Amino acid sequence: MASPFLPNPVDISAQIVRRALRRERVFRDRQNPLDFPDTYLYERYRFSAEGICYICELLEPHIANVTRRSHALTVPQMVCIALRFFASGTYLYAIGDAENLGKNTVCRTIRKVVLALQGYINGFIVFPGHLSTMSIKEGFYKIAGFPRVIGAIDCTHVAISTALGEHEADYVNRKSFHSLNVQVRGFFICIEMNISLNNNFNRTMIYRTFNLQMTCDHECMITSLDAKWPGSVHDSRIFRESVLCQRFEEGLFDGLLVGDRGYACQRFLLTPHPDPHTGPQNRFNVALSKTRVKIEMTFGILKARFNCLRRLRVSPERASQIVAACAILHNIATIRKERVPPQNQLLPDEIDPITLDHPAGAAVRDAITTQYFT
Repeated sequence: MASPFLPNPVDISAQIVRRALRRERVFRDRQNPLDFPDTYLYERYRFSAEGICYICELLEPHIANVTRRSHALTVPQMVCIALRFFASGTYLYAIGDAENLGKNTVCRTIRKVVLALQGYINGFIVFPGHLSTMSIKEGFYKIAGFPRVIGAIDCTHVAISTALGEHEADYVNRKSFHSLNVQVRGFFICIEMNISLNNNFNRTMIYRTFNLQMTCDHECMITSLDAKWPGSVHDSRIFRESVLCQRFEEGLFDGLLVGDRGYACQRFLLTPHPDPHTGPQNRFNVALSKTRVKIEMTFGILKARFNCLRRLRVSPERASQIVAACAILHNIATIRKERVPPQNQLLPDEIDPITLDHPAGAAVRDAITTQYFT
């Protein structure tokens, strides 16, 4: 029994065990966001310490403050503030509270980083990709045996919640909510918020969207981006008026795009058979669908990595710039093999089918069906 008159009545052997199991306390520099383990950094910024350092070196010439007057933010602090906003998509004041900064400082910092990242868009987003055309074709062919594919294409709607004035009707998509349509080559991204318009809903909080069109290669690298169209614009029109379509029509690429029935079948963009018969046409559609699934994976990764793309509280112009910045960061993370966050299953996109195909496109589709899927 321990004596109440002893200064430390705990048994000596127990004290030895306690000292052996005691974990050494580590005091980290709270002003240095990189002075934390990678698990902490992945959770908050979606990048490891090495990845953040790489982004800092990339952006330092464009965002570094000339002096440290008035305790100006360092480059790592500025990059981490922007990455935290991209990763969480929360309100600016919440980012400021987490980083011990004011809301206005957070806003200016994010804007500065976004504009700096945009300067690298032609270096990190290139079509058909950073690999050779033959490597991309082989990568797609290994998926389901579909030949000559150098990219998949589709659009997605990115929700925005801000007043649009007289142009508000342009951003209402076919589901009666506001969006910005984004087209991505190589993979398809679908970011939609289904919120009905009713009399009890505050109109200042209606979700507008813009239509985002993108493409990617077989390794989930985004290879092109078109993020300027209101949500009411159809996918086929976005592609028809894009620079990518013009370059394909000029014969600058040796390969094919694959898309869904939201696009008209052309000699360089193949879509599924509208009413497939059993046999070759059905096998063609299955192979095309399996090849296109890469784009669904890319959108899932992009949305899981950057939750801000689920809803942006900015104007369409700034929303387009943020989307471009996230696409560049996604490619950087893919190149550097950064950890992929857990993905939430996306709801299937509702397709407004195109019934009129180009004769040349239908001929190419029939030829590939006969040659490879008979």
